[in-house]
Parts: sequence; structure tokens; C-alpha cells
Amino acid sequence: MIDDARFNTFLIFGAPGSGKGTQGAVLGKLPRFFHCACGDVFRSLDTRSEIGQEFLKYSGEGLLVPDDLTVRLWKSKIDAQVESNLFKPDIDFLVLDGIPRNVEQAKIMKDHVQVHQVFHLSLKNRDELARRLRKRALKDNRLDDTNEAVIAQRLALYDEDTKPMLEYYDNGLISQLDASLTPAEVMLEILKVVTELKVFKEAPKV
Repeated sequence: MIDDARFNTFLIFGAPGSGKGTQGAVLGKLPRFFHCACGDVFRSLDTRSEIGQEFLKYSGEGLLVPDDLTVRLWKSKIDAQVESNLFKPDIDFLVLDGIPRNVEQAKIMKDHVQVHQVFHLSLKNRDELARRLRKRALKDNRLDDTNEAVIAQRLALYDEDTKPMLEYYDNGLISQLDASLTPAEVMLEILKVVTELKVFKEAPKV
């Protein structure tokens, strides 16, 4: 059975291009950390399942997936990882990036996650964010995402829907990190914070 207790969680937070996916993936490689990105949830979705069919009703018509359905998809993915012993919530910390994506999702998820720290990767230089997004799009062969209008829309959506989450979480939970540093330097800063947290110090060392 899946334990209904809330998962011990760290959030990697930032604008598109800030490097949150990179940091989440690297942290998830360490023992006792399990990384789950929002993109992984949708890519691994079984469209034959009941919840997958519900998702297709919206995505097939080009509509935004409702927040409650997004969280249900995420919870279904996490439960499957627990069942398969890939994620062991009694000893592992859950690392999330890309979800929750807005305040409403954060409110829905509060029954499932105990957020111990939010790592905000801040990069005020929007030209640098756009450069990174174009570079990533070319690397992933997603040429549509190199379009300046698409990039501007993604950044505007972040400002409107996602950035307000910084006001939702208690300020004492938020670590402001300089995303212009190298990935190694950013990860070092994250680990400095994590290893000083009481919840980490008291966690099983197995």
C-alpha cells in the first residue's frame, strides 16, 4: 500500500532557461534523492489508462490541462515509482521541478508534499534566458522553440502564473540562488543549504 504521509520534498524553481531541470536531475542522481520533473509525468503517461484518456480530452483539443488533473497525473506517476521501489519515501527526499507550476497546484499538492526548501534559481537577464532556451531547443531539435515570440510567451507565462508561488511559500523556505553561475557552482550552493537542514541531518543515513 502507498503511505499517505506527505513526501519530504525540495522544489527547484525558476524561469525557463534558469537551469532548474539540470539541477534537479543532478541532485536526483545522489543517493537518498529522487527527482521528478513535470515533463517526465506527461512523457510517461499511459494514454490507455482512465486518467490518460482524461488527459487526452484536453491535450487533443489544444486546451490547458486543469490543475487538479495535472496533480492527479503527477500523484499517479509518483505512486507507481513507490510501488516499483524506485522512490522510497521513508528514506528518500523528493526533488521536484516544473511542478507545482502555479499557486493553485501548490495548494492542491500540500496534502501530498512537505516542502522543506524552495531553491529559486534567479536570472534577471532575460536575454541570457532567451539565449539558453534557443541553445536548448537546437540541441533537442525543437526548432519551434527557437522562435522569439514563443520564448517571450513562455517567459510571460512564467511571470504571470508561476512566479507568484514565491509569495505562496514561507519566505524562510526560499533560498535565492544566482543562476548565472556555472551548474557546478549552483549545485554546490544547493548542497550547502540541504546539508545544514535539520530534516536532512536527522534522515536515515542508509
